[in-house]
Amino acid sequence: MERDAIDAFKTYLIGERRSRYTIRSYISMVREFLEFLGRKEIAVDEEDIERYKEFLAVEKGYSKASQRLALNAVKAFLKSQRKSVPDNLRPPRGSHRVPKYLTAEEAKALLEAASGDVKASAMVSLFLYTGLRVSELCNLNISDVNLREGIITVRSGKGDKDRIVIMNERCASAVSDYLNMRKAIESKSRALFLSRKRSRYDTSSVERIIRNLARRAGIEKKVTPHVLRHTFATTMLMNGADIRFIQQLLGHSSIATTEIYTHINERALKEMYMKYEPRY
Repeated sequence: MERDAIDAFKTYLIGERRSRYTIRSYISMVREFLEFLGRKEIAVDEEDIERYKEFLAVEKGYSKASQRLALNAVKAFLKSQRKSVPDNLRPPRGSHRVPKYLTAEEAKALLEAASGDVKASAMVSLFLYTGLRVSELCNLNISDVNLREGIITVRSGKGDKDRIVIMNERCASAVSDYLNMRKAIESKSRALFLSRKRSRYDTSSVERIIRNLARRAGIEKKVTPHVLRHTFATTMLMNGADIRFIQQLLGHSSIATTEIYTHINERALKEMYMKYEPRY
């Protein structure tokens, strides 16, 4: 019965146009939830949810973000099974933290570390100059790149929305160099970035590439594709870009999501003040 329920849940998520990464994560979390329940009956009550919340926080030691993912997965699963959703099935509120980002010197060092590899250089350039999500980069096809116009079309990004991102001259040059190599590779895949197996990259492989490059560049911070996305947005804001313009480039559905970067700007102002404060 569990297998049938999982298969039905997967079909439901596909119908909801969820990304393949969300589908994979939700199914994994729901399998864990069903194992936690330890019974064939799927219907749950508030007591079950309270026990599950305690299980996630105490026994599994999940962060708030992971707890939100698990509870959202269970909520979607119950809906797919047309079961009632208990009132207490609400994820914990997220912590409002200032996003981590690279300094201009660190970003330059990362670009230089990638310069000897045309594929890595194209990846890093796209993250730092366009603010792409790692899943969006993995989903890019060759046909999505328009070098003449200096744009890339992101298809079915987060929230199943298409959008345009802009490449500056340096980014377009790095992508062009990689495309010349990519087009010489015989493959049935339409993917822009191909792994050694000549297949589309998954997100974990790209994250590993960025992590290794950061280590080679001598950057002590934990560097991920999302940190590079934050770096792009932070730099744009510090250079005077309008926050609604940044919202469009990042593909945020709400301006409230983009406003996390205003806190960074305030911190930058304070750092600048401390550097140049009057010393009488």
